[in-house]
Amino acid sequence: MKEKITKANQREIGTAKGTFEISVKFTQNSTWQGQIYWIEKNQKQNFRSVLEMLKLMDEALGEGTDSEDTVNWVA
Repeated sequence: MKEKITKANQREIGTAKGTFEISVKFTQNSTWQGQIYWIEKNQKQNFRSVLEMLKLMDEALGEGTDSEDTVNWVA
């Protein structure tokens, strides 16, 4: 169910650093697969596990590490 964005919500989103909409498509291998939508940057990215989803969120918030296993947002 999509929530309609009101003026009050838009104000909150405008100052937020990381607002995400998660769409879980499948649950296989004891984890989620789906799509994450980063509202502030208007970017979507598919994920294959909850861990990958969390890494994307961590990176979006600028708190990710520079390790080799980071997942990148594509433009």
